[in-house]
Amino acid sequence: MGDDGKARLDKWLWAARFFKTRALAKAAIEGGKVHCRGERCKPSKEPKVGDELQIRQGHDTRVVVVRELSMVRRGAVEAQLLYEETAASVAQREAAAAQRRAAGPGLLISEHRPTKKQRRQIHRFRDERNAPSDD
Repeated sequence: MGDDGKARLDKWLWAARFFKTRALAKAAIEGGKVHCRGERCKPSKEPKVGDELQIRQGHDTRVVVVRELSMVRRGAVEAQLLYEETAASVAQREAAAAQRRAAGPGLLISEHRPTKKQRRQIHRFRDERNAPSDD
């Protein structure tokens, strides 16, 4: 694939479509969410073919092996040719996703104010817990 300058990790992650912008890729690397060969690295690190990268995005951690270098962002099909995700990583991500689905909507924390009905339920629950027991 094309190479329009120096190979940088942040540029490669952007070209491989792990992040929407180079700035997001750089922030993830600086935040410790991307490790190269098991160690934290800098955005200017030069990736090499065969390097193993751990990339944490949201709940998931992907372990990918660099197959090809490219500094040009292309379509998703071409971007997937730049790396190969390990079988263990795929299995771990799928297991974690299944576990989240099994947990159901109970894990969902709303960012909205409770409705009138929900407020009543909250007050009723608090009152029951704080009521003196007749022991």
